[in-house]
Amino acid sequence: MSDGPKLYATKPKKAHLKQSNKAKEFSSPPSMETPAAAAPPTPPPEPPKVPFARRYKFLWPLLLAVNLSVGAYLITRTKKKDVGIEDGETVVEVPSTPIESTTTVTEKSLPTPPTVEPPKVHPPIPEDQQRELYKWMLEEKRKIKPKDQEEKKRIDEEKAILKQFIRSKSIPSL
Repeated sequence: MSDGPKLYATKPKKAHLKQSNKAKEFSSPPSMETPAAAAPPTPPPEPPKVPFARRYKFLWPLLLAVNLSVGAYLITRTKKKDVGIEDGETVVEVPSTPIESTTTVTEKSLPTPPTVEPPKVHPPIPEDQQRELYKWMLEEKRKIKPKDQEEKKRIDEEKAILKQFIRSKSIPSL
């Protein structure tokens, strides 16, 4: 018969527990010990409280490994994005072609000059559309908040030019 912990439906009071423990001691067969030994035994000292970090020390290497792997993943992912772009310009990969090791140069191996297409000539824009465009540009210039005096002077000059174009009878063609 084991004297394991008892499960109660309601928590008994300490006084009641002490009485039941004393009753157990007196119900045991009398022994030939001294009356000092009849005192209740002292409970064993509680083990010292272990800090959280030491209690879960097996988690620290796991946490470190996970953090390092996530960091490496993020670094490599951003590096792959940056490989194609350097200084704001896109890098075009050119497939390598085998180079012929002949001493004579033929016309086939010479690079052909790139063909330059002539600029497309667009039909002229009617004057009323140009005036509307200049009015729109003037409205946008008025919305700009200058940061310093030089920028304010420059914007005022541009607005004066736009006003001249709008007021003029004929608009110069560009």
